[in-house]
Amino acid sequence: MTSIRFFSSRSFQGHHINRNEGNKSSIHCQCQVTGQQSRNLFNFSKPSRKREYSGRQLVGYSMDQMFEVVSDVENYYKFVPWCKQSVVLMRGPGHLKADLIVGFPPINESYTSHVTLVKPYLVRAECMDGRLFNHMLTLWRFSPGLKREQQSCVVDFQISFEFRSALHSQLSNLFFDQVARQMEGAFIREAGKRHGPATMQPKNLLLNNQTLKS
Repeated sequence: MTSIRFFSSRSFQGHHINRNEGNKSSIHCQCQVTGQQSRNLFNFSKPSRKREYSGRQLVGYSMDQMFEVVSDVENYYKFVPWCKQSVVLMRGPGHLKADLIVGFPPINESYTSHVTLVKPYLVRAECMDGRLFNHMLTLWRFSPGLKREQQSCVVDFQISFEFRSALHSQLSNLFFDQVARQMEGAFIREAGKRHGPATMQPKNLLLNNQTLKS
């Protein structure tokens, strides 16, 4: 893919958070894209390299169905945006190790991910090789959805990372939240391809602090 699509704030699915290294108690939520982002693109005086995103959705697929899609790391290259290659190097009970290549302008890099699997509740992936990231952690949690609809569940998605490169970090200001939202949506769409139509439209539970009603 050679271009990145930008979405309006109405399609916001989660929270994108920047943490300032000089003041760990200060948290600034960038829920809207402003001109300040572009003006700071090449300002390396005090780079904030940590990025975090959280999403929480009620979806019309079961915990087992969503777990099956998210844990299918070897096929990520087929449906995860900007994932060019995904190869499982080692697999054991409840864990695996995989090499992945991500590619979107101007980044085309590989990294090794250590994945913990707790069926059907959790998929946790952590990058530990340190070539592209100082750290990267992706966490998926699945919990029961509506009592009246067994084929539903709540999907909590979190991603946190810190680029080693200051340039990569500054460029990520422009596309990180869009990439994270598209990743989140890609897994739900893949569940539809594998398991058929959802029993309901995805509902963003973070929007206006909505709570789950049975």
